[in-house]
Amino acid sequence: MNRQEILSHIDHTLLKAFSTWEDIQLLCDEALKYKTASVCISQTYVKRVRKKYGEDINICTVVGFPLGYNSTGSKIKEVEDAISNGANEIDMVVNISDVKNKDYNKVEEEIRELKNICGEKILKVIIESCYLDEKEKIAMCKAITNAKADYIKTSTGFGSSGATMEDIILFKKNIGRDVKIKAAGGVKSIEDLIDFLNAGCDRIGTSSAVKMLVL
Repeated sequence: MNRQEILSHIDHTLLKAFSTWEDIQLLCDEALKYKTASVCISQTYVKRVRKKYGEDINICTVVGFPLGYNSTGSKIKEVEDAISNGANEIDMVVNISDVKNKDYNKVEEEIRELKNICGEKILKVIIESCYLDEKEKIAMCKAITNAKADYIKTSTGFGSSGATMEDIILFKKNIGRDVKIKAAGGVKSIEDLIDFLNAGCDRIGTSSAVKMLVL
């Protein structure tokens, strides 16, 4: 797997609360130069990035981030606003409390509502797997598949741990054929990038891939 093949699967990410416009521009310039899959940025910058870079850049943003316990109504407003401002992809966080309470149908319905708003735009569902047991992870695989979301995503990067190979293997066994996998959080080496892609991930969310591979 060569450098460009790896970069084409990277969501080049900057979600720190103190990120400046200069930081975001550098991220976008790197994404364009090295042809990453997208930039993943906070909603604060979506409209500004779209205005500066036009359709040259694929914008991903986050909803219900990073804790997931926003109401469904507020997540709906976030998705609508993000899309109207120019986002192409949405990474939403499930309501982890609902998952822990085994209220899986409620989680599935929320995902379905947000996917309906996204339409043909991509919806990735962050389950924050570090807080879930195996049964809960499997239940999320089924909910995401039933709700017809596009991706299951391991982590926000703000939890107690990030992506693990064990989770990727578990997801592959339990998601539907149309659901892809995004690993995020703690992917810090070239070996990690290659291993996760070879294990079946279609996207990797990281702030360090460009630095590791080309800078």
